[in-house]
Amino acid sequence: MHRAATIRPVKTTGSPRRGRQPSAPTHRDLDARSLAMHRLIAEKLQRDPALLRRAEATLTRWRAAGDGSTRVYDDEWMRVLRQGLPATLRLMLDESEHGDTLRQSSPFAGILTPRERFAFLRAWETSHAPSGS
Repeated sequence: MHRAATIRPVKTTGSPRRGRQPSAPTHRDLDARSLAMHRLIAEKLQRDPALLRRAEATLTRWRAAGDGSTRVYDDEWMRVLRQGLPATLRLMLDESEHGDTLRQSSPFAGILTPRERFAFLRAWETSHAPSGS
């Protein structure tokens, strides 16, 4: 049975500014969406901590194929993943600017199934639809 994505409120920029297209999200909007998606991923990791190995495998692949531009972030993710689930959850749900930055190079791609990811994105778009300014 598929559980519907739960979207918890996340502070965003609010109504679009005058002259800005409603469909163009700000960096703050994208960071808020990423945090909300990582909350959903965190719930799944808590139900199945073995999924951490998948994130480690993703980092290993990225390190082997990468250009090194995200190496510092990859190294931090790997260090924290090896510390276990509690440390990983703290970092992935960190609401600081550093947390936002790390989520931009998150190794949790593929943890949500396509169906879970699309359900999340649909729910996010519905709950964050621009209100006519």
